[in-house]
Amino acid sequence: MLDIKVTKTETPKAKPAKDDPLLFGTIFTDHMFIMDYAEGKGWYDPRIVPYGDITLPPAATIFHYGQGVFEGLKAYNAVDGGVNLFRPDMNAKRSNRSSDRLCIPEIPEEDFVQAIEELVELDKDWIPNEPDHSLYIRPFIIGTDPFLGLRTSAYYKFIIILSPVGPYYPEGLDPVGIWIEDDYVRAVRGGIGEAKTGGNYAASILSQVKAHDEGYSQVLWLDGVYRKYIEEVGAMNIFFKIDGKVVTPMLNGSILPGITRDSVIQICKEWGYDVIEKRIDIAEIEEAWKNGTLEEVWGTGTAAVISPVGKLRMGDEIMQVQDGGIGELSQRLYDEVTGIQLGKVKDTRGWIVKID
Repeated sequence: MLDIKVTKTETPKAKPAKDDPLLFGTIFTDHMFIMDYAEGKGWYDPRIVPYGDITLPPAATIFHYGQGVFEGLKAYNAVDGGVNLFRPDMNAKRSNRSSDRLCIPEIPEEDFVQAIEELVELDKDWIPNEPDHSLYIRPFIIGTDPFLGLRTSAYYKFIIILSPVGPYYPEGLDPVGIWIEDDYVRAVRGGIGEAKTGGNYAASILSQVKAHDEGYSQVLWLDGVYRKYIEEVGAMNIFFKIDGKVVTPMLNGSILPGITRDSVIQICKEWGYDVIEKRIDIAEIEEAWKNGTLEEVWGTGTAAVISPVGKLRMGDEIMQVQDGGIGELSQRLYDEVTGIQLGKVKDTRGWIVKID
């Protein structure tokens, strides 16, 4: 168990007013968690300090060779008056898998979760009470070794910051448009696609800009070898309901193993749906759209939870999903997952960690 030293801010910031727009990831709470690592010493000096800038040498590993990983989860004001975390142990496990891929020393899962719990407990008054609002939690690890050379860092920082957020899509649960990318690729099997690291997201920026310019919210990536197998959306995993069956790309080493993805798979199986994880050719989706068996499409992720998809664009072809509205299963899944997170739906799976 970590012995976390707490230094409270002497100049608390004004919290956003009820009607202030909370653009995702733009406002930060009063405190942050920091823990250091040194080769031969391990992780040490866990502390919570006032939120503020950090000082790094210009030669730090993270700047030049991208040795860093991050996670994302949320804290929610529950209906019973407490605070809920949703499956933080899964974030700890995934962080360690990402760290292992980038040769970053692992953090014990219980320490990872404890650091989150204590920081959220201190700043829980920042959690908004408005519907679809929450406290976004961003843990990250960066290499800080001041060395210009391609090798693993000897020094690291593990930092957690908190940000009160509104809905990821300000327009609400309205179905979004997805641009299917056929010019560029994000990741290939054997690369770092399954790790939550900045390089994966940097590789997606150009296509994301192109999609936004064309009026689409997200990019759907195809595989980097055959350029025809569906992988994931920029900030989400992707699901299709085809002829009554729930279909999603299987984890293959280039797809991020989403925690909401895993939750949705479990829930759908419990509800009696035939859930198929497999390699999906984009031609299969086009065929299902043409013959009328493509019933729903949705994305899953921490930020948006469930994001219904109203249309898919592939080249010059626009595939509208049914009537472009929210599908019955998409809505039901959104209600179930958010209900568990807020304590409105009984947690029968042991997914909630409470902070009272």
